[in-house]
Amino acid sequence: MVGAAAVAGGGAFVMASTSNAAGPQSAADSTVCQGLATALGNNQKFIDGQRADPDAQSEARIANREAVIAEIERKQEASGCVVGESAQDSRATQPAEAAQPAQSAPASQAPAAGNGGAATGQQVCNGSTVTLSGEGGAPAASSNQFPAGTKLKVTNLDNDKSTTVEVTSVSGSCVLLNNAAFEQVREPGKFLIRRAVIEKVG
Repeated sequence: MVGAAAVAGGGAFVMASTSNAAGPQSAADSTVCQGLATALGNNQKFIDGQRADPDAQSEARIANREAVIAEIERKQEASGCVVGESAQDSRATQPAEAAQPAQSAPASQAPAAGNGGAATGQQVCNGSTVTLSGEGGAPAASSNQFPAGTKLKVTNLDNDKSTTVEVTSVSGSCVLLNNAAFEQVREPGKFLIRRAVIEKVG
């Protein structure tokens, strides 16, 4: 009986271990989860900034971004990721990288033809990855570097797709695409664009 109990206990341990191994994936284990964690982190950073320096519109902006975070968490759950995991893409939020776009973006680095034509603006946000804000509506972008009304062209070098969108709101990154804009340039099943060219075209 003691032997049987030991075997049963061992079986329970093995089952528990197997269950944990098949649990949700973290950002370190999956590109999809990393993209969602980055999007969630960027929105949380935006909310923190609004709370630290509020204005008349902060309450409405925070409510909007909390709804976006809830949507991202639903995507995390549906994708088998750790729900609520947050990550900041430090490369996307370094102001020094966007402070001198003209010097850091010579014409020789412009994307090749086939990305919607030759480059027509300055390359900015060098080294930044691009993810989605989780917001709905017509294709648009948000940014912590460019004011509303700025037009940005985002090219995904992994599939040669590009989209030109207008900045309509503030975020915690150089550029975040909303759901509709991200769909225009994403690779199937991915929520992060690692190799992106971002140009200011208007």
